[in-house]
Amino acid sequence: MIRTTQISLAAIGALMIASAGAAQTTAPTGAATPAAPGTAAPAAPQGTTATPPAANAAAAPNPSVGGAAMDATKPIPVNAAAAPNLSTLVKAVTAAGLVETLSGPGPFTVFAPTDDAFARLAPGTVDTLLKPANKATLTKVLTYHVVPGKITIAQLQAQATAAGGTTTLTTVEGEPLKVTVNNNVIELSDVNGNKSYISTGDVMQSNGVVHVVNGVLLPKLG
Repeated sequence: MIRTTQISLAAIGALMIASAGAAQTTAPTGAATPAAPGTAAPAAPQGTTATPPAANAAAAPNPSVGGAAMDATKPIPVNAAAAPNLSTLVKAVTAAGLVETLSGPGPFTVFAPTDDAFARLAPGTVDTLLKPANKATLTKVLTYHVVPGKITIAQLQAQATAAGGTTTLTTVEGEPLKVTVNNNVIELSDVNGNKSYISTGDVMQSNGVVHVVNGVLLPKLG
């Protein structure tokens, strides 16, 4: 447990990376997601829920997130606030002062971790990151989940296929994020080697697109 209000960036990084990597498991499909000790990591999805890449995809209904309807005419923070399984992400974006930025014209591609993804970090990590003293670290973590431009599932698949199965994106935070496609499962690998998976893709926004992921992505901290 973290007992201090302020801890160093390096200490937060070590704690988060340890909790993400210590209980990683590998399933036959390649599943490996961050998990806290004693917590079962969710399996990689067999496929990714997304709007079809056909020419009429724009007319397809937006996927729901956490059972809530997503309005493609509204910006990313508004839709995220409506999703019951993205409440931790919304708190984090608010604490980091990124609501206005993510409400801007963009466009942005956001890999949005669910509440369960945040819950698999070491106990106390999220509460510590939400403290004002750790705003810089929180901002670094959150912006590692954002890529400039609007990148759909079809585009991710095409880029990865053209590159032999894995492509690399440069995040707003500045560090790379690897994307691997295997049997329609889209795997994200952060710079520390931790993996997460897109569970719901192509959630269209007025200023970009959101792909819901089942793990928290971590940049280099410290």
